[in-house]
Amino acid sequence: MNDNFAIQLFEGKKVRFVWDEEQEKYYFAIVDIVQVLTDSADYQTARKYWKVLKGRLLKEGNETVTNCYQLKLPAADGKRRKTQAADLKGILAYCSGRRQCGKRCTADNGATSWPFCGISGTCF
Repeated sequence: MNDNFAIQLFEGKKVRFVWDEEQEKYYFAIVDIVQVLTDSADYQTARKYWKVLKGRLLKEGNETVTNCYQLKLPAADGKRRKTQAADLKGILAYCSGRRQCGKRCTADNGATSWPFCGISGTCF
């Protein structure tokens, strides 16, 4: 991985990402994606949301969380700090409610936005 990182604005919020030339993949800061998708007011709210969600997913044995990478991306203070990142496949798995194994997940209350609804669900 090299220093080929950038910041893109999406709906007025910054999304950090890096291009890996060897793998030929983009890796996105998960907290930034969570902030956009949950319309969190600030970075700390999104970070706490991701922490809780990640804990729930780890308890369930969700392999998507284990496929996160610790990458040094620019922080708000200008320093490069380790940030959890995922490739497009991992990000899409969170967004679509699918695990990386390809199985569809549905929340126990029938919500289709799992895992962002924050409720445990079943996988089929």
